Amino acid sequence: MITLKNIVLRRSAKVLLDNASVTINPSEKVGLVGRNGAGKSTLFGLLNGSLQEDAGQYHIPAQWRMGQVAQDMPETDQSATEFVIEGDTVLCDARLEVAAAEASGDGDRMGHAYMALYDAGEHDAPARAQSLILGLGFKTTELDNPVNSFSGGWRMRLQLARALMCPSDLLLLDEPTNHLDLDALVWLEAWLKRYEGTMVVISHDREFLDAVTNVTLHIDAAKLVRYGGNYSKFEDMRAEQMELQQNAFAKQQDKIAHLQKFIARFKAKASKAKQAQSRVKALDRMEKIAPLLADADFSFEFKEPANLPNPMLSMQGVSFGYPPLSDAPEGTAPTVIVQNVSRSVLAGQRIGILGANGQGKSTVVKTIARDLEALAGEITEGKGLNIGYFAQQELDVLKPADTPLQHMIDLVKKLTTQGKLAGQATREQDLRSYLGQFNFSGDMVKQAVGSMSGGEKARLVLCMIVWQRPNLLLLDEPTNHLDLATREALSMALNEFEGTVMLVSHDRALLRAVCDEFWMVSRGGIAPFDGDLDDYQRYLLEESKRLRAEAVAAANATPAAPAKPAVDNSQNNKQVQEKLKPLKKELEKVEPKLAALEQEKELTLQKLLEPLDPKEIANTSKRLKIIEQEIAVLEARWLEINEALEAI
Repeated sequence: MITLKNIVLRRSAKVLLDNASVTINPSEKVGLVGRNGAGKSTLFGLLNGSLQEDAGQYHIPAQWRMGQVAQDMPETDQSATEFVIEGDTVLCDARLEVAAAEASGDGDRMGHAYMALYDAGEHDAPARAQSLILGLGFKTTELDNPVNSFSGGWRMRLQLARALMCPSDLLLLDEPTNHLDLDALVWLEAWLKRYEGTMVVISHDREFLDAVTNVTLHIDAAKLVRYGGNYSKFEDMRAEQMELQQNAFAKQQDKIAHLQKFIARFKAKASKAKQAQSRVKALDRMEKIAPLLADADFSFEFKEPANLPNPMLSMQGVSFGYPPLSDAPEGTAPTVIVQNVSRSVLAGQRIGILGANGQGKSTVVKTIARDLEALAGEITEGKGLNIGYFAQQELDVLKPADTPLQHMIDLVKKLTTQGKLAGQATREQDLRSYLGQFNFSGDMVKQAVGSMSGGEKARLVLCMIVWQRPNLLLLDEPTNHLDLATREALSMALNEFEGTVMLVSHDRALLRAVCDEFWMVSRGGIAPFDGDLDDYQRYLLEESKRLRAEAVAAANATPAAPAKPAVDNSQNNKQVQEKLKPLKKELEKVEPKLAALEQEKELTLQKLLEPLDPKEIANTSKRLKIIEQEIAVLEARWLEINEALEAI
């Protein structure tokens, strides 16, 4: 078990934990919660060994293996699959030992090394890695793409997959859901529920915490308090505890007032001096109960829209997607993701947009927000439509060197130029007061945005959107960097908003609280989703199972696994068949070879389990290595052929 006894942790001069003691038992799933800056990440530093306690005693079993998500952005040309495989430290050590054993020429050592390699799961490592990668939302066509080819958010998903690949007794996860869509989040929850080790997780997603934790550690006022139960149970118990503390404080204050009144009345009288002095001593001895200092509430509201067109917008036969790249050959067709959509968005609607990763949710939102042009059809906007758009990458649009006040001044200038000011106060003092409503007060209005946390940046973007008095809100993952208090404030503000909301989010608490209907983006179209979020989660889990099964089949590369690509016979059938013919012929040769090598590999591994003399062990081990190299070459060619077939 993990034990902390009278721990003191400081960050510079600030004491984050003072005389904290707690025990974490094996296999417990712990949610670590507290306000921003309370010391959650600092406590993580103690658990992972990057920080030392300033006082007290900390113990973690020496034999425990630790898994955690690296916070650095990976820079490598490795394939996504190989990058994740290297997260398995046991397997990597076994590979190194095989190389050292072969170099030594020691037959016994080689035999033991190959057995350890087999036990470490070399034979199914690609399948295990690809199952994790696909579960976190990647496409099957991206499994062999270089890590550097992915954007920052996707590379962090690969870091998460790498951490899950690592065999561990303790898993530390700091905001693992920040870069995930709802489908990946649901898959991660299911994976963590099956995890058998001890887990400590920091998250601002209450439904995620409820689903994967059974213990809650709360950091508050430099104290660490353990609660048995998930986040919802913690909230109930804490509310009850706060009520008891407040009642006890009130009673003590009455008692103190009574004693002080007696002292003040009789301390000057000789006949009562002794009694007065005893009450002074009673006051000194009394252990004072602290007053309840509840977390400062943060709230905001959307101003009443200047007008409410109905419908807000109408779509007729609209196709969504991306135009050809600027350097694409002339005549290149645009990439269509969702097509032939005919729907209206009405005043007051609360629409949650659902869909598995890659189906086009963000593309639809970007097109409605005018960031992309519709590829076909027509979008008719209602008169006076005023869109407030929060994009996933909105934080990157902020200017790092500018302050919140400068961002607001620039926004005023921009809307003045466009003639879109709707009666807002624009003086600098008015803007300062307005920023204060979003907790940008004092010196913070003059602080460079680049030095702010992700949550503070997200709050600034919300602040700028609210000021514009929109009547249609398009929110694409607005909660990624928001803490629980700000998420709750956003939920309340959206429920009171008089306009229309279209929301893409992996925060199910927000979706449940705000949306009263759902659109499903799937298979190139948009349709109403009649079920609730629980129905949708079941659908997503089935999809992830299907993708994992496909990955395992592809990794094993058995003759039955490849699906023959469908051929479009409607146009240029003869040319297509001519292109397909040599590829199909080569595939027919590759598949039996792969099957034979896989069978020989299994027989060779079985042979190594038998008692053999050192020379035979060495020869068998060398043959196994040759087989694995040949399999790797053929598998690579098999994938190339199938990609070419799919392309045709």
